[in-house]
Amino acid sequence: MVQTAIWKHKQDCLMPKTKRILLQWIGHTDLRCLAADSSSARQKKIQEVAYGNLPPKGALGPTKTLLTQQKFDEVRILTNYSDELIKWYDKWLGVKATYVKVELKNPNDYGDVHRICLNELEALAKRKTWNNTELCLHLTPGTPAMSSVWLLFGKTRFPATFYETHKQTHKVSEIPFEILDIIPDVLKNPDAHLQHLASEAPGDVEGFEDIVGNSKAIRDAVGRAKRAALRSVSVLLLGESGTGKEMFARAIHQASSRRDRPYIAINCGSLSKTLLDSELFGHKAGAFTGAESDRAGAFEAADGGTLFLDEIGDCDPDTQVKLLRVLQPLTGQGPSVRKFYRLGDTRKELTVNVRVVAATNVDPQEAIKSGELREDLFYRLAAMTVTLPPLRDRKTDIQKLAEHLLKQLNGQFSKEEPGYVHKSLSAPAIAFVKSHDWPGNIRQLYNALVQASVLTDGKTIGKGEIAAALSEMPNLDGKSGDLLNRPLGDDFDLQDHLNMIHSHYLRRAMEEANGVKTKAAQLLNIPNYQTLAAQLERLDVQVTWN
Repeated sequence: MVQTAIWKHKQDCLMPKTKRILLQWIGHTDLRCLAADSSSARQKKIQEVAYGNLPPKGALGPTKTLLTQQKFDEVRILTNYSDELIKWYDKWLGVKATYVKVELKNPNDYGDVHRICLNELEALAKRKTWNNTELCLHLTPGTPAMSSVWLLFGKTRFPATFYETHKQTHKVSEIPFEILDIIPDVLKNPDAHLQHLASEAPGDVEGFEDIVGNSKAIRDAVGRAKRAALRSVSVLLLGESGTGKEMFARAIHQASSRRDRPYIAINCGSLSKTLLDSELFGHKAGAFTGAESDRAGAFEAADGGTLFLDEIGDCDPDTQVKLLRVLQPLTGQGPSVRKFYRLGDTRKELTVNVRVVAATNVDPQEAIKSGELREDLFYRLAAMTVTLPPLRDRKTDIQKLAEHLLKQLNGQFSKEEPGYVHKSLSAPAIAFVKSHDWPGNIRQLYNALVQASVLTDGKTIGKGEIAAALSEMPNLDGKSGDLLNRPLGDDFDLQDHLNMIHSHYLRRAMEEANGVKTKAAQLLNIPNYQTLAAQLERLDVQVTWN
């Protein structure tokens, strides 16, 4: 037994020790934490690279969090930052690390990220000690493209242990699937796979933090918009009026590599043909009456950034032709390179790099059939389409959205009115807001909250104030298709839906009867006013009439 133990000890001594190698990128959050602990001059330099609000002093960031809680034999950090910045970061990090300088123009470019990661992993795999190496990949720092590529390699060619960090804690991430096992299913049903990847809440998606809600409908829209943001292709936003298309356009810009360049918004439906052409393309002095000097247009102003064209379907046919020309792809020059002339100038052709995001609240197919929208322009604009859900399909989001809007109003009114009393919604008001159909979507909800806030003296906005703020309930005539085809699931409640319709007609009858219950009962073919009164009380219908 003693000899066996001695032999085993010798064998253990001869066995090479497993070496743990951590491989990761540096992210903006890491650099912002460095900046928070730096001098003001150094902060300014760091924030030129890692824009955004600084965390509290002493915050660790993803990398320092992991390295203070886990020990690795070797730490390798991929970076395309300057030597000066890396020197500051290395000293602040306080852990021995190897910084691998790489050429990376766009951190969201999957091709470049894939190439760099593959080169580094293949170099490690050529080491004689590779068979006794535990590869550890840190998924948190960097862009979604970077973490996705780590995940791809770590689950296939280079098996790895995955780490994630959050709020100064770390965890080993168990990825409960094998990529090679799911690829056949992805090929059979790619749309289902895209929906799976669009499962993040808007607040967790960089650039989309201001989009409020967590319903499946809004998650799907944000997931699709996030993917559109990664490329410079044109995007067409579809959806009813008031669903937040301009907010989505700005979010796409913020989530893209163009975030530091201009974002210009033009409402095509609010300008005459001549003014719209001038706003878009600029003009030369004398091009039309009142054009006293040369003027740059929106395409020039948005060079390098994003141009948002709202209500694109309202453009004049001639303007649509001009847009079609400027959106014509130029061979070998990228999807966002545009060439055009200013109004009144046919000599000097201008070249810009502008991503176009357009929006319309009409059905584009119907607009094409009626001749209001050119079909070829639609396809130029709709390289990617994102449909924004109406508020009636986001019932689970309404309370959170109403409270968010009310918080904004409280802040705004407090600045304008000293002594303003902050308002909150009562339980009956919340129930009413959640049950209402909001045909005007977020814009209508916001306007109702504005009016209720102005007219409420106390701290609490009641159901009556919200009801009074609505000039009328949704027009059910002509909307039966919407009512009968309401999406099921996602907090759909049949009884609540029927109660909403019931309440609408009770309120309408009472208003037409000027509050006389007997007459209202007759209008509704209810046997007597006592039955009507009982229904009004049960559904808590608040009525105002002249």
